[in-house]
Amino acid sequence: MKIRYATALAFAIGAFGAIAGQSLHAKSKPPVYVVIDIDEITDAEGFKALLKTGPANIASAKMADGRYLARTENITAIDGIAPKRFILIAFDSMEKAKAFNVDIKETTAIRVKTTKSRSFIAEGM
Repeated sequence: MKIRYATALAFAIGAFGAIAGQSLHAKSKPPVYVVIDIDEITDAEGFKALLKTGPANIASAKMADGRYLARTENITAIDGIAPKRFILIAFDSMEKAKAFNVDIKETTAIRVKTTKSRSFIAEGM
């Protein structure tokens, strides 16, 4: 008799845990990614100045709870032409990603002036 009650209680707790877990997962926001894709460097000297802003940008991302996932020139094309440089930064919210973008507006101005590139924010899953 006690085993029946214990089994029923364990099942009920498990079902409640599963429902609560799904509810929490449903309420959590998906991550947001800032993507910077540099196709061509048009001004090599100006690009050197852009590279010098890297440490400050990393600090700005950390202040906005951002995490650099990729910051590389080592890219292997699978289909099409790979960019010269690729940067991927994860944030917990769209607001934090947008705030980071505002913080790096001077870097963005240098990047736009010295490269053929694009940047955008993509919502994750």
